[in-house]
Order: sequence, then C-alpha cells, then structure tokens
Amino acid sequence: MQDSTTGSTSPSDDPLHPHHTPVGFSDKIAFRLTKFLRFFADSFFAKRYGHRAVVLETVAGVPGMVGGMIRHMRSLRRLEDDREWIHTLLDEAENERMHLMTFVEIAQPSWFERMIILLAQGIFFVSFFLLYVISGRTAHRLVGYFEEEAVYSYTEYLAEVDSGRIENIPAPQIAIDYWQLPAQARLRDVIIAVREDEAGHRDVNHHFADSFDKR
Repeated sequence: MQDSTTGSTSPSDDPLHPHHTPVGFSDKIAFRLTKFLRFFADSFFAKRYGHRAVVLETVAGVPGMVGGMIRHMRSLRRLEDDREWIHTLLDEAENERMHLMTFVEIAQPSWFERMIILLAQGIFFVSFFLLYVISGRTAHRLVGYFEEEAVYSYTEYLAEVDSGRIENIPAPQIAIDYWQLPAQARLRDVIIAVREDEAGHRDVNHHFADSFDKR
C-alpha cells in the first residue's frame, strides 16, 4: 500500500489507493497543503469518523460547485463548449452533498461542530474560488489529493466497523434510497459506497488537472 505520509506509491499492491506523485511546483503545493490539513483533521477528530465525515463533507461539496460555476461563466463568456466539465463538477458537488446528508443522520453533529462547519465552509469557499481563478490545474490537483485522503479515511472507518470498535448500525433511509442499497443495509455498506464515490472524484480531478498540461 502507498504510504500516505511520504507520498511513495505502489498501486499494484492496493489498486483502491493509487497516488498521483507530485510533479512540479503546483502539484507539490497542493500535496503539502493537503497533508497540512490532514494533520489538523486527525488531531481534532481522531477516530470519530462519523463526525469527521460531517465536517469534511461540507467542505468537499464546495470544489465541484465553485469549479462548475466558474467554468459555466467562462463558457458563456468565451462562447465555447465546456466539454462536459460543468455537468461533471456539479454532479460531484451534489454527490458530496448527499454524503453530508447521510452522515448527518449517522453522527448527529453537535452545535460546536456546526459552528466549525460555518467557519470552515466560508473560508474554504473564498480560498478555493481564488485558487481556481488563479490556477485551475492546482485547484483540481488539490481536490484530487483531498479525495485520496478521503479514500484513506473511509478505509480506516471501515476497519473500525469491521473490528467492532464502531457499531455497524442500520443504514439511514436516505442512503438506502440514494445508493439503491438493500433494505437491510448497514453502516458498512454506506461507507463502501461513499468510498467508491470518493475514489471516482479522485480520478476525475487528477484527470482534469492533467488536461491542463495538454493544452
């Protein structure tokens, strides 16, 4: 498996966790920023994975909406097709929103966590908007690295459930309806579905970042 801290990679050993090795200054900035934020998330939430998911998914729903909005305006301004980027990014934002709605049912965030959500979302929205305007490539690479970390976190969450340290409670109805899970689905099934979504967002955003080099 890839070492998330050092950035070394062995995707053949663990195909669920491929890692994009930073290439160039912007990639390295995005990678180091991701690790910096991961440190604070680990320090604050520790193994409270449900509560971590609630706070982080409120942030995760921002990039797709910001990117889709900026590319929408650019498409109108330049009279050019968006090459399906707009729809893909808005779909990503909606998917992350559904992750949030699901984990709100599971974790029931406290008033303090709700205040953190307000602060984090406001700061991140403005920061990501400016980053996307300055460098769309770096913005997508950053999201790609965020999603790599999300896959690791949900894998750790799954391990806690499988070990019995976190109760494998029934899946919320909103999750059953959204992912079309069996009526008897449990938390484990939800985590697997969310992790698969995050892996898809990881690959899409790394692909979008790479596409800037091909222009």
